[in-house]
Amino acid sequence: MIRLFCLSLGLLLLMVQPALASPGLCTGPVCADGITRSAKNHWQLVLRLNDQQGHREKVVMNCRAGQLSPMSGPVDRAYATAIGLRACRLAGEDA
Repeated sequence: MIRLFCLSLGLLLLMVQPALASPGLCTGPVCADGITRSAKNHWQLVLRLNDQQGHREKVVMNCRAGQLSPMSGPVDRAYATAIGLRACRLAGEDA
């Protein structure tokens, strides 16, 4: 009886579609798909950003100063800075 239950449960799980991966940390039209800590300075986070227009960019967020580098680029800096500050809070590096 238990084998039949396990077999039917296994078949049911095979028929269920896998869940699609959700995007990373998002604010407005900008999302951070990758967030890593800088190897040299623990208070800096490297963010891989993209927006709904298809722009992609890699930026560095200085959590101590609350600044994004570079200061200009294809991705909207207001949203990018907001994502960076939120990532700093989540990483425990409050700005």
